[in-house]
Amino acid sequence: MVLPDCERVAEIRIRGWQTAYRGLMPQSYLDALSVAEDAARRRERFGRGGGAIVNLVAERDGEVVGWACHGPYRDDEGRGDGIGSAELYAIYVDPERVGAGVGRALLMESTARCTAAGHERMLLWVLKGNTGARRFYEQAGFGPDGGEEPFEVDGVAVPEVRYARTLTCPGAGARR
Repeated sequence: MVLPDCERVAEIRIRGWQTAYRGLMPQSYLDALSVAEDAARRRERFGRGGGAIVNLVAERDGEVVGWACHGPYRDDEGRGDGIGSAELYAIYVDPERVGAGVGRALLMESTARCTAAGHERMLLWVLKGNTGARRFYEQAGFGPDGGEEPFEVDGVAVPEVRYARTLTCPGAGARR
């Protein structure tokens, strides 16, 4: 991802929220999401993290059609159960491209990079009620690990569950 991609990434992210979270979050909240505000946040955050935070985009015919972001696990609760793990912070695909393999390609690239960086596992948070996303992650080898967090949007509980996947180091199990 490069800085000029921020506007398109924001558009994909906001449209992704408005599509995937319909019925899971208050519609008034989803309707109020702003591509311009999100793009400004993307630009302001771009390049932070000293290279530890990786933003990837998927392109088709020169157009950005998906975005993923990963980096070190954020342990906001101080539990320490994610020490040394990577976290998939976000993955969104243009709603018109869902089901075309874009998300799978982004997830594979993120897991490959995290494996190459030496992480033993990758964690992510997903809305408990988002059965489509949960199925997507399960097909990629992730599964719930028992972690749950309350998440509230405009006074409505939207709980998240944590998914985990063990990452295999390149060459592990190979004979020399």
